[in-house]
Amino acid sequence: MNAELTAQDKSVIRTAAFGAVTLMSYAGIAGSAHKVATEGTLAFASATGAVGHVLAAKTHDFKLKAKSAATLADQVLPALTASVTLLEAHDPAEAENFRTTINVAIAAANRAHKGAPSPAMAAMTAKIDTALNVA
Repeated sequence: MNAELTAQDKSVIRTAAFGAVTLMSYAGIAGSAHKVATEGTLAFASATGAVGHVLAAKTHDFKLKAKSAATLADQVLPALTASVTLLEAHDPAEAENFRTTINVAIAAANRAHKGAPSPAMAAMTAKIDTALNVA
């Protein structure tokens, strides 16, 4: 299936995935944004299937507009929805794999802090989950 994805498709998927983790690091700024980003990004190492191949590529074909959480959310949340939509068109199982991969990364990011996720992290998790399930 990876061969069916265009370079633009792959860029959207990478923007969505790495952007979601960056959004979580903004939400986790009161603790350690670095730990949040590290935990979330390292979770992508376990990704499999076409999504795993796309995320493992050492290509930097995307740029996150991370001036603020709001600016980044304007870019990333639609990219999450677009990623699910384009993967659904190619292979519904791969769309579900993408959702699972993002959810694992978000769970890992939330785990970076001791105890329950902060209200800001819980709210950002909900926004990401909504974007993943709009399609």
